[in-house]
Amino acid sequence: MNKTLRDTLIGTWKLIEFSAKDKDGNKYYPAGENAKGFIMYTPDGYMSAQIMTPGRKPYVSKDMFVGTTKEMAEAAKGYMAYSGKFDVEESTSSIRHHMEVSMNPTWLDQVQVRNIKVQGNRIIITTEINTAYLIWERTEDHSNNLI
Repeated sequence: MNKTLRDTLIGTWKLIEFSAKDKDGNKYYPAGENAKGFIMYTPDGYMSAQIMTPGRKPYVSKDMFVGTTKEMAEAAKGYMAYSGKFDVEESTSSIRHHMEVSMNPTWLDQVQVRNIKVQGNRIIITTEINTAYLIWERTEDHSNNLI
């Protein structure tokens, strides 16, 4: 029996590359060339994506809720996160991310379409207008790691 695209996506994927193209078609790395991140798709139809720029500085206060405006702005500048429901359109190999929560309030309540290509243990996700390009690799299954 062939797996559907939705079935293939279920699980956790580690970011390998996050690049984009500017208006002139030049490639750049919005979160740096060594960006880190995960995207997760759950069987019950939810997803979560998080990407960060490595090397972000901790708040001087060491308290996650107490940072200067500058510290908080720098932390936010180097981090992207959103979660919500997802829908898969098998016939077009596309997915819709419903952004029910988002680090960036501009994305709240949006539905964004992503194109998906499966290549072995990797998926390549591009935005609808192909300006962003993300390569994700399936992570090791840790579901049986009990303490």
